[in-house]
Amino acid sequence: MTLRHYEIFEAVARTGNFTRAAEELFITQSAVSHAVKELEQAAGTPLLDRTARQVSLTRSGRLLLEEVRPLLASSRRLERRLPSLERLAPIRLVSSITAASFYLPGLLAQYERLRPETPVGVQVVSAANALSILRSGEADLALLEGTVPQGPFQAAVFGSYRLFAACSPDYPACGRQMNPAELCAEKLLLREKGSAIRDALDSALYLTGHSALPVWCSVNSQALISAARAGLGITVLPDLLLQEDLQRGSLVQVRIRGLKLENRMLSLWRQDPCPGAPLADLLDLIRSGAAAGVRGAQNPAPL
Repeated sequence: MTLRHYEIFEAVARTGNFTRAAEELFITQSAVSHAVKELEQAAGTPLLDRTARQVSLTRSGRLLLEEVRPLLASSRRLERRLPSLERLAPIRLVSSITAASFYLPGLLAQYERLRPETPVGVQVVSAANALSILRSGEADLALLEGTVPQGPFQAAVFGSYRLFAACSPDYPACGRQMNPAELCAEKLLLREKGSAIRDALDSALYLTGHSALPVWCSVNSQALISAARAGLGITVLPDLLLQEDLQRGSLVQVRIRGLKLENRMLSLWRQDPCPGAPLADLLDLIRSGAAAGVRGAQNPAPL
C-alpha cells in the first residue's frame, strides 16, 4: 500500500462519496474505486458500507481512519517543509580544542546572525580525532591545526598561532636562553601525543635531531599551565593560552634558539561540487576571517 491509497480512503471517508472524493483529488471515480478495493483486499475485510447515496465506514474502516489521519497530517507537514529542508538541516562541525577555544565562538556567533534557522552541532575533540570523524562522514566540516592531511578534502588556512615555552619565575632554568637539546633535558609539561600542539613541537624537535620525554603529559592545557605555575617544569603551549599568565608574570617565556614553533589553523571539508547554501555560507565566513580573534584570520590562504 502507498500513501496515495490512504489519501484516497481518507477523502472517501470524509466526503462520504466516491465521486466527490475523485473531484477533490483530481482523479477518476474508477481510480478511487480501484484504490479502495486494493485496500480492502490488503486488509482482508470491508472498510466501507456502500449505499446508493452515501458511503459509511465499517468498524474496521473507522480503525483504519484513526491510523491514517495522523500519517497524512505528518506527510502534509513534511511536504510544506520540503522547500526549507536545506536551511533547516543541521551542520555537523568537529573542532580541535584550540580552534574551539579561540575561534569557533566568534565564528558561530557570526553564522547565527546570518542563518538563525540553521542549527550547528559541535564536537570538540583532539585534532587527530577531528580528522577521523570527518573521514568517517560523521561531520561536514572540521576545524583543526597542523598540515593538510591526505584525502578527498578541500582545505583553507584561516589563521595561525605561535607556541611558547614558559615556566614559573621560580623554576631553576628561568631566564636562560636554550637550544633544543637543553630544552629536552628539562622537566617538560606537554600535551599528549596526537594533539596538534604536541605534533608541532615533536616535528620541530625532530628536524633538529631531538625528541621530548615529558614528566607530565595531559590532554588538558590548563592542567599544564597550573603545573608550570607551581614550578614543576617548562610547558609548551599556544601563545593564546599563555598570554594572560605572561602578562601577569606568573609565567615567564623561555627563549629557544633554532626552533620555529607555529601551527596553522585549517578548515577542512569533503570535496563536494555542491555543498549546499548553508554550509557554503559558513565556509565563506571562515575564508573571510569574519570571526576575529586568531592571528592571520584576516588573510586566509586557500590550499
